[in-house]
Amino acid sequence: MLARARDYADLYLVNAKTAIIGQFQYQLANIMFLIHLVIEPLIYLIVWTNVAESQGGSVGGYTASTFAAYYIVWTLVRQFNLSLSPQSFEWRIKNGRLAGELLRPVHPIHYDLGFFLGIKVPYVIYWLPAGIILWLIFRPDIQPTWGQAAAFPVALMLGFLVRFALLWLLGLITFWTTRVSAIFDLFFTLELLLSGRLVPLELMPQWAQGIADWLPFQWAFGFPIEVLIGRLSTQEIWQGFGIQLIWIVLCYTLIGIIWKRGVKHFTAVGG
Repeated sequence: MLARARDYADLYLVNAKTAIIGQFQYQLANIMFLIHLVIEPLIYLIVWTNVAESQGGSVGGYTASTFAAYYIVWTLVRQFNLSLSPQSFEWRIKNGRLAGELLRPVHPIHYDLGFFLGIKVPYVIYWLPAGIILWLIFRPDIQPTWGQAAAFPVALMLGFLVRFALLWLLGLITFWTTRVSAIFDLFFTLELLLSGRLVPLELMPQWAQGIADWLPFQWAFGFPIEVLIGRLSTQEIWQGFGIQLIWIVLCYTLIGIIWKRGVKHFTAVGG
């Protein structure tokens, strides 16, 4: 058992190192991607800042400076929780790559997870100057307690694991059909609306917040943001950790079940 654990640790370490080295080879591409990533929250920030000012300085308890805090932390969370696109499964099947991966002695999810854990290092490094510039321009109101600051990396990592598992689970649909664009588009639309990515969930109607509480999206996105900007109590943070762990266990259990059935159904294609 111990030797097997060491083997998995080595596999993750090698894939993480490969990802780090590879990402640093494409610095310009990563910088351009980061700029593209920052544009989206800047638009949201400008819109909601104007709304807050038109409403006397705040909306739902958010002022211009707390909106700035939310959307600046947004950029870090978004950069960190980037995961394998479900379209990649479609590409792997169509190009025959998945057939080769099935011959490996280790489940492909471990290679993917190791890779995406590795790219967090260059992604965060590339984000730092952008975060500093945004901080100096918008002067966010971020005053977390020591406990909230310590909880943020945990919430961030668990949030990534939730989103990674969700997208991997969604990608397994391609075992049965490679025409899944409509399903993927629906998923990402729901994620945009119910994760806290478009707007803080506190500003959504009560019925929308109720739906979001039963879905995994906010635990990968909005929850880590609210932890760092200090809008959650200690009890709410611990409850959030518990819900994140529930979603992680549920998603990875479903991956194991569906993967076994999907592999039996799989027919290799590609050139």
